[in-house]
Amino acid sequence: MVNLDTHILIYFLQGSLTKRERKAIGDSTLSISGVVLWELYKLSQIGRIELEWGQEFIHFLRSLVILPLDASVFLSLHQLDFRSDPIDEIIAATSIAHSVPLLTRDKKMLESKVIPLAV
Repeated sequence: MVNLDTHILIYFLQGSLTKRERKAIGDSTLSISGVVLWELYKLSQIGRIELEWGQEFIHFLRSLVILPLDASVFLSLHQLDFRSDPIDEIIAATSIAHSVPLLTRDKKMLESKVIPLAV
């Protein structure tokens, strides 16, 4: 399983992943932190991204493993060795708590020594 951060999910949907990212995903099951759903909606709502919220997109979302925002995620926040946008911190803590490698382009997260990263 590979946990996608919000922007990697957007690049996936747009078909603009890098070769390295496609290789990291391979034929893995895709997961996202539950907070990514909220961030997708907000980015769409404020016009930063365009998403067609039709049946095909909903079907795709249902094919993902949605990792819950449970107590283990919030307890993992104190393990982070970087400070960033709160949503990015929750996404990183989700990977730690659920032991799922994170695929991201975020420089701060890529430099982390504690986040399991998909490479």
